[in-house]
Parts: sequence; structure tokens; C-alpha cells
Amino acid sequence: MHLLETLRADQADITAIRRDIHAHPELAFEEHRTAGIVAERLRTLGIETHTGIGKTGVVGVLRAGTGSRAIGLRADMDALPIQEKNDFTHHSKIPGRMHACGHDGHTAMLLGAAAALARSPDFDGTVYFVFQPAEEGEGGAPEMIADGLFERFPMDAIFGLHNWPGLPVGHIAVHRGPVMACADRFDIEIKGHGAHAAMPHQGIDPVLAGATLVQALQSVVSRTKDPLDAAVLSITQFHAGDAYNVIPDSARIGGTVRAFRPETESLVEDSMQRVCAGVGAAFGANVRFDYRRGYPPTINTVPEAEFCARVAAEVCGEGHVQIDPKPSMGAEDFAYFLQEKPGCYIWLGNGPGEGGCTLHNPHYDFNDEAIPYGVAYWVTLVQRWLNP
Repeated sequence: MHLLETLRADQADITAIRRDIHAHPELAFEEHRTAGIVAERLRTLGIETHTGIGKTGVVGVLRAGTGSRAIGLRADMDALPIQEKNDFTHHSKIPGRMHACGHDGHTAMLLGAAAALARSPDFDGTVYFVFQPAEEGEGGAPEMIADGLFERFPMDAIFGLHNWPGLPVGHIAVHRGPVMACADRFDIEIKGHGAHAAMPHQGIDPVLAGATLVQALQSVVSRTKDPLDAAVLSITQFHAGDAYNVIPDSARIGGTVRAFRPETESLVEDSMQRVCAGVGAAFGANVRFDYRRGYPPTINTVPEAEFCARVAAEVCGEGHVQIDPKPSMGAEDFAYFLQEKPGCYIWLGNGPGEGGCTLHNPHYDFNDEAIPYGVAYWVTLVQRWLNP
């Protein structure tokens, strides 16, 4: 019997876990209930369980045979500060918090894979089930790394997945290289000299300097870097003044930068610094530029990506695997794991219908029909990696 058909018998149980987690969402580093469910489930399965890694992270360890090879599988657990607008029975019971990105599904599928592998440990080596906190902007991955994840659990490679609305259920997308972009932030403060709005010559107008700066910064992407090397520079904030007849002393601008290559990230930062200095000099204003690196680009290693593509074809069928689709300008802190270890982060089809609306949307829900495919992918990945 095909593995998918075998795992469908577990779907109702995994769905129940997923929906329970969905109904009780927890924000970054607050995943105490979710981590408790994970730890209890792993221990019930007879899997060695470690808690409190990276604050609220959990790692399960399953060994079979005598092999020295080891593989890490990662699922994220945290929710978002969004008010859910769904009215199904498993909607969020906590105001202002919601699983709007499918981490409830990721956690449940990895638990399902742990159960299947514990039940039939037909592999030779060690599997580390990594349940990570705080993916949504707070950096749970570097916290786990700092807490000794790879020293305590010495895996050869680490793998992740994310449900992907718009990709049909039963399909998987694999990138041989960049999958997601970096997520950097910047703040710019323009110090001018306040004056009466009717007498602008007596001051230095930070609003005018800021407006010029907003336009000038667009040249960084359009005129500084190779047009075939994707990057985004978006200014999302402009704050200045409180009165109609006052030129304010200062203005503030903020926004985000996205890129797939670290070299491009550095080029954009350096170019922005130069533009800020030039506009400040042109207007006689003092411009302070603060650029903060966020999540780095998520870049799959090619051999591991090609390995995952073969596994995906075995699970879903050759025609249901997309190789090297357009990457996303979104960001993912699985990137930190890939800076330490080889690995691959794939997209799992979440479908266009119910449960298929946009991520981070108040009407989103993980599509439970995707569960058998996600579990089968994890199980097959382990079997092929640890039985070379």
C-alpha cells in the first residue's frame, strides 16, 4: 500500500491536534501550552524529549539501527497578533491572536511523522524533531542555535517546510537556491530647523528633504543594482509635524529591504547610506541612517534540494513537483539553520479553496487535506536519508 494511503488512517487524529492548537494560539516565546502538547505527545510515543531549548523549543530524538547519520526536521509553533475572523468551531479562543500562517499545521504534521516513524522505525540512524518557537519576527531559530541545538543534537542536515496557498494540495515546490528573502529594517531621522510655515527661508525644512529622500532612495534598486538581481526597498512610514503653520524640526522615515543575496543586501545598505548623506548635504539637514539586519535570505543547498525533489516526486508524483518556481520576498528564520547546516526548505501545497487564502490573513485556515502529504514527505525523507 502506498504510504499516503497508510497515513490517511492517522489524518483524523492529526487534524484534531492541529485544530486544538489553532484554537489556542500562542505568540513568540509564549508557546508553553503548545510545547507541552508536543512534549507530551513525543513522550507518549516513547521518543526521547528535550524541552526549554531556545526558551520554549522542544526537540525529540528517535534512534534506530546502528547508523551514525542524523537528520533534523523542523516545525514552527508560534501564532500571530491578528484577530481571527473565522467562525468555524476551532477558531481562536484567544482575542487578538491567531494561527494565520499555518504553524498549527506544521506542528501537527511533524507530530504525525514522529508517530509514524516511532511505529515503524525502518531507518538506520537518528531523527531529531525540532519544534521551534518564535518564527514570526522574533528569531526563535537563532535562540535555539545559541542554546546549543547543533552541538546537543549533531545532525548532518536540517529540513523545513511551509504550507503555500495557491499551490494545489498534493503538490510540492522545491528551490535549488534562494527560497525567501532577507527582511531588513531601516529608520531615517532628518534633523532640520523649525520655522513658521509662512517664512520657510528662516528654517531648514525636513519635510522637503524627506520627500526628496523618499524619491531618491528608489534609485537604489532601479539604478544601482543589476536589474536581474531582485531586491525590494519599500518606504512604509513618514512622520513629521503636528501643525498646519509650522515647519517642524525633524521628520522620520522607515521601511524594509528585501533581497535574495547577501551581496545585494550589502549593496543596498551602502547605497542608501550614500543617498542619505547626499540629500542631507544638499538641504543642510542632518540625516541619521539606522539600518538593521533582520532574517537573512533563506537559501537551500543544491544537493539537499535535489534530494528533496526526488522525495517529493516519490510522495506526490513527478508531475506534481515544481522545481525552482519564483522565490518569495517574504522572510523565514529557517535561514539561520541553513547558515549552520546543509538543508532544504520546501513549499507544501495548501490549495486555493477553503484554507487556501493568503497567509497572515484573518480568514486564513490551514487546509487539513494537506496533512497526509506533509507527513508522507517527512517520513519518506527520513527513510531515504537514513537508508542511502
